[in-house]
Amino acid sequence: MNLIIVESPTKARTIAKFLNKEYSVLSSYGHIRDLPRKELGIDVENNFEPKYVVPLVARKRLTPIKKSLQKASKIILATDEDREGEAIAWHLAQVLGLTTTDDRLSPEKAVDRSRSPVDVQRIVFHEITKSAIEEALKNPRQLDMDLVDAQQARRVLDRLVGYKLSPFLWKKIAKGLSAGRVQSVAVRLIVEREREIKDFKPEEYWSIEAMLRKFPISNFQFPNKSQNPNHKTETQENKEFIATLIKKGSETIGKFDIKTKENADKILKDLEGAKYQIAEIEKKETNRNPLPAFTTSTMQQEAWQKLHFSAKLTMSLAQTLYENGLITYHRTDSLNLSEQSLFAAKKFIIENYGEKYWAGYLRKFKTKSKGAQEAHEAIRPTDPDVAAATNIKTKLDYSKHSEENIAKLYNLIWKRFIASQMAQAVFDSTTVDIAAKDFIFRASGQMLKFDGFLKIYPMKFKEADLPPLQKDEVLDLKKLMSAQHFTQPPARYSEATLIKVLEENGIGRPSTYAPIISTIQDRNYVQKDEKRKFFPTDIGFSVNDMLVEHFPEIVDLKFTALIEEELDHIAEGQKKWQPVIKEFYDPFSAHLAKKYEEVEKQKPEPEPTDKTCPKCGKPLVIRTSRFGRFYACSDFPKCRHTESIANSTGITCPECGQGHIHEKRTRRGKIFYACSIYPDCKFALWDKPTGQMCPQCGLLLITTKNGTIKCSDKKCGYQEKRKASV
Repeated sequence: MNLIIVESPTKARTIAKFLNKEYSVLSSYGHIRDLPRKELGIDVENNFEPKYVVPLVARKRLTPIKKSLQKASKIILATDEDREGEAIAWHLAQVLGLTTTDDRLSPEKAVDRSRSPVDVQRIVFHEITKSAIEEALKNPRQLDMDLVDAQQARRVLDRLVGYKLSPFLWKKIAKGLSAGRVQSVAVRLIVEREREIKDFKPEEYWSIEAMLRKFPISNFQFPNKSQNPNHKTETQENKEFIATLIKKGSETIGKFDIKTKENADKILKDLEGAKYQIAEIEKKETNRNPLPAFTTSTMQQEAWQKLHFSAKLTMSLAQTLYENGLITYHRTDSLNLSEQSLFAAKKFIIENYGEKYWAGYLRKFKTKSKGAQEAHEAIRPTDPDVAAATNIKTKLDYSKHSEENIAKLYNLIWKRFIASQMAQAVFDSTTVDIAAKDFIFRASGQMLKFDGFLKIYPMKFKEADLPPLQKDEVLDLKKLMSAQHFTQPPARYSEATLIKVLEENGIGRPSTYAPIISTIQDRNYVQKDEKRKFFPTDIGFSVNDMLVEHFPEIVDLKFTALIEEELDHIAEGQKKWQPVIKEFYDPFSAHLAKKYEEVEKQKPEPEPTDKTCPKCGKPLVIRTSRFGRFYACSDFPKCRHTESIANSTGITCPECGQGHIHEKRTRRGKIFYACSIYPDCKFALWDKPTGQMCPQCGLLLITTKNGTIKCSDKKCGYQEKRKASV
């Protein structure tokens, strides 16, 4: 028997469908070994040797694998193709006592290969399809210890920073805080953006526009309107259009150059009595190219923007699609596509949309990301014929997600891939410059001539149709307008824009974006506003400011990106992992010891209130913890009474009709919504109420974390359909 070991039971079931009875496919259910939870687990005095442990739950899951080993003549490790997957395969080999020609498989001591009773192989594949699995089985390889070392280096680095720096924050700010090598950089970005917004001072500027049209054609010569040779185009001929002031003499007038109303009024006065005459007309055909198939980053960004899916949900849905054989591997930063997939897309486009909708060549995209793995592929459907309208449910072996959400993400991936191989969209563009005394106004028109890839992957563009115009033609001024504007502050980061800036700065890698975003929210360093944009909490500000002042390298974007490059060098076999760790840890450890002595505790003083403690009658004060501000008895520790600071939603409690629903937090910081007169009324919800009632059952509607509006009663099942701009 040939035993194949993967990390996911769904993946195991999908692979088993393609193989005969000679193969048995079992799952490890993810990682089977890790650093211990309650200790550092790294011997910093002995070349940073990690101390790995097998958790109890993993031991139970290893039992059927160990039993199958006794019957196996060949063991095939088929975990994912990235660093994480390679590390899981290595840990399996270690725990199961499997051997290889590479002595690094066993850090404790080299294993005697002559003692190995079975043949051990490693296979990788980009997609879980019959052809891909068969090809992988024909081309096994040894474990790639360079990838394993890169994963170990990341794990050790993150553990050293977390376990060494977090206690410092406990002592200097508040108990229970934590720091992370990458998460702290993400928090810094959000904090600095918030301060930019708060410090922003709007600046006034003005715009000047002319509403124009062609002079109406006189019907005096044509008493019968139908005799007018132009009567069919009168609507178009008389169409008004807007032209914007762009130049005075040879000097360009930029968007922000007209600073005051006085400046604008002077220009309006100078234009009095002006003749508006066309100076230049430029007509050209412009093309718009489709975007490439998704990488992990662009998939998460687009899913947030078009489907309102969080990065965490998107990755979980993509995992389901991958393990069920519907898409290629979903953790990738490559734009590469296989020749086979390109020909399959060509065939699909020509057969379903016609020859003119195919690009005319196999369009390939070049990856710009640093450290991108070109051997990998972009995210695409494994079979273009499984189109967006296909019933996804029939293709799924198992899923914990709703069929609707899975179908939405698959639809997005499918359309993006097919569109990448379609023809350009073609526009007819017209630019008209209009002279008025010493001033130049400009009007632009754009009309879609051929939709090309936009046929299946709509993107925002503005059509503006100008009337037929000729050079030197004099126009009729209908209105000359000036408008006041103010510059706007930068926007808060959304999940999409935060992922984009992390990627642009080389922070993290495809597998880390979603965990970073989840972690900084779980630790209450950032929250989301009503528009689902990030803002820092009080404790987020405090932790960030402490790290920026005393550990600038930890939260420095360039330094963090440099560490990522070092990890890439390890993965490529150019560097050994222990020296990289040592180069970071030695100065970090010395600096940390120094800061323990230098930095004073920065605990905020309690704020007095006019409220009294219901237990002992002493005044209540406002204190700050890692979960935010809360009321506490001033006689602490004699009296330990605390209560959350009410944040009312303004919604009357539907159960008692007397209290209002308040936003509250559990002791662990999780937000929930409850009646203000608890414990007399125990009405509570985990999701935020909208204030509207369900049209089916009359109970409150709620907004889930991914933005879906549905009934608070699970039995009802009502859910509002959202229009996805795909």
